[in-house]
Amino acid sequence: MMFLFKLLARLPLPVLHGLGIALGWLIYWAPGRHSARMRNNLFASGLCTPGRDCRRLLRRTIGEAGKSITELLPMWLGSYDRALKLVRGTSGWEGIDAARAAGKGVMLLSPHIGCFEIIGQYSAERHPFTAMYRPPRQAVLDDMMKAGRQRGQATLVPTDLSGVRALLTALKRHETIGVLPDQVASSGDGVWAPFFGRPAYTPTLVASLQRKTGAAIFFVAAERLSWGHGYHLHAFPMDAPLPDDKTAAAILINQNVEAIVRRFPTQYLWSYNRYKRPGGAPPPEGEAAT
Repeated sequence: MMFLFKLLARLPLPVLHGLGIALGWLIYWAPGRHSARMRNNLFASGLCTPGRDCRRLLRRTIGEAGKSITELLPMWLGSYDRALKLVRGTSGWEGIDAARAAGKGVMLLSPHIGCFEIIGQYSAERHPFTAMYRPPRQAVLDDMMKAGRQRGQATLVPTDLSGVRALLTALKRHETIGVLPDQVASSGDGVWAPFFGRPAYTPTLVASLQRKTGAAIFFVAAERLSWGHGYHLHAFPMDAPLPDDKTAAAILINQNVEAIVRRFPTQYLWSYNRYKRPGGAPPPEGEAAT
């Protein structure tokens, strides 16, 4: 299996993206909750009007979701140099460089948009980069993910207290860390905050780390260019510190993520179960406990 994946990783990106469109539709029509969740999350977001606009947006989203899978092959199994060359340009990255030059730690918050895997690789080529990592159940995927994510100056840490301490230490050394701001928080580590008008259990880690280190925050999106032409990295600074109140901070983070999703709506991973309630978490305000 790994040999086949490595062969496929050598294919040109336009070919892989073409295969990804076909794969996206296969997954969409396969049995399971994937397609329903994608439709429900997308249509409830308010980003399209019912009817033709929503159907057009859904069709493009299905193809982009498939691309997000096939492009993992060159990201994880292709050469590091080839992956870096797929970054065709950046916008706002000079702000990240300036923050580091000023002696600040930097938090890169990359939502599930476009090829978010390439953000860590690009950052790790330039300076030390630390991110949390949860091993998947499949051993072959675990090997691929570790091979792809531990390149350059990248360090992976576990998603537990030791990992949080490692992130804190990296920021105190004025290094860079990566966080998925739209990931569902684990029980006890989040608060309910609106995301496209619906309560989402949002992590409080980013606000806690900034409060302890004064780190600079940038929201980063890896826009997938058309016809397999590569990626453009966009960096958006958060100019003011996050509020001390956890819920207020979570609301502000979600608002920033929403703003980026509105710019690249077809490239957001709408099939992600963003609104689930993790075990042990309290119900959203106004909902009865079960």
